[in-house]
Amino acid sequence: MEFDFVREAASRPPLVLGVDPRPAWHPGPDPLAHVERYTGELMEALASRLAAVKFQYAFFEALGAPGWVLLERLVAMARVLALPVIHDAKRGDVGSTAEAYARATLERWPGSALTVNPYLGEDALAPFFAAADRAGGAVFVLVKTSNPGSATFQDLDCGGAPLYRRVAERVRWWAEAHPAADWSRVGAVVGGTHPEALEELRKVMPQSLFLVPGLGAQGAEPRTGAGLLWSASRALYYPGGRPDLAAALEQAEAYLKALAG
Repeated sequence: MEFDFVREAASRPPLVLGVDPRPAWHPGPDPLAHVERYTGELMEALASRLAAVKFQYAFFEALGAPGWVLLERLVAMARVLALPVIHDAKRGDVGSTAEAYARATLERWPGSALTVNPYLGEDALAPFFAAADRAGGAVFVLVKTSNPGSATFQDLDCGGAPLYRRVAERVRWWAEAHPAADWSRVGAVVGGTHPEALEELRKVMPQSLFLVPGLGAQGAEPRTGAGLLWSASRALYYPGGRPDLAAALEQAEAYLKALAG
């Protein structure tokens, strides 16, 4: 297989660049052109220092058709740079709809990853797992998210354990069914704002790569550990609240130093 997400991402430094474009923050008469240029320069400068680049779909969808064109161009640019790509779309639906979502992401861009929502159950996730197997990709299942309100449902008691723990137990089973070298094609989203959950859930899901959001704006503290892909969006993509290439490179080095222990 020419490009395999799991193999590539696991072999790189553990930092993920989150791309959440805000055109209003970009100068000039054509802010989308500036977004594209800035993002391309940032990805190129950091290419050897990243585990992956994560595109948050909502920020592109909000721009309408021009946003979809921009997303396609940036994903293609990342692949030219041999950067693993994560489609942060949190998809989750049943039957043919899930299959269509899988074709639109994992199969359209072989060797990429997708975030998914497990709320609809295993039949809603099976098409994504199958597509990841065929296309050398990966699926990151939401398990314990970084937002303050995550406890509302995720921490509910579910037969003597919180719901997120029950989801993790099922993710372990799925991960065992979809191996990829030293890891699995089925990973988990575990927020870095819950350090105790990171330790707990690593024991539950030993074969899964963890996508760990929360660096920067959400206040997560970097920690070392095998298979942890730490994601920083605003603090790395827009350091100081604006597009600043030099500051972003400096911030990346600071995160990498912290993640190296």
